[in-house]
Amino acid sequence: MLTRRDLIAAAALAAPLPVLAAARPVVTILGDSITAGFGLPASAAFPARLQAELARLGKTATIRAAGVSGDTTAGGLARVDFSVQRDTRLCIVALGGNDLLQGLKPSATRANLEAIVRRLKARKIKVLLAGLAAPPAIGGGYAREFNAVFPAVAKAQGVAFYPNLLAGVAGLTRLNQRDGIHPNAQGAALIAQRLAPVVARALG
Repeated sequence: MLTRRDLIAAAALAAPLPVLAAARPVVTILGDSITAGFGLPASAAFPARLQAELARLGKTATIRAAGVSGDTTAGGLARVDFSVQRDTRLCIVALGGNDLLQGLKPSATRANLEAIVRRLKARKIKVLLAGLAAPPAIGGGYAREFNAVFPAVAKAQGVAFYPNLLAGVAGLTRLNQRDGIHPNAQGAALIAQRLAPVVARALG
């Protein structure tokens, strides 16, 4: 004869198991002061704005900022293995601005970026390379060589590419802080708005 305890146990076994919510994909931004949100509260900085823009597009993701102010591509290469954690699905590589400011050889910038991308790919992490454009004030030969680095790396390594992280923001007083280099809250929001659809596609 079945007891009340037997009936409860049978009902529990027959009930469908709850569906576990899928983990939110992690997007890590390996970058410099722009990624670190220099001069801005975290809620107004580029990474937080990017997460909000992705959510607005219906793409739920966790944006993890791995930016170090002043970092060059060499600095990013030195720390990529520990700054980009193992649960990262997509890494946005947003480095090179300080290479430009310091006048480093574009050939060195390219070598560093390629090494970063190769390490990420070896770990089965998707990569989105964000490029930069040298301002007109930079010498023509250097600017052309620097600007060519990013599309060349993306093509050689077969990764997603966003041509200019600061497009529509660089050089505009109303979208930058007083130093004329770092985006203000409005500039960070615009960067995120423009980049979000590309990130969503890269996530798949």
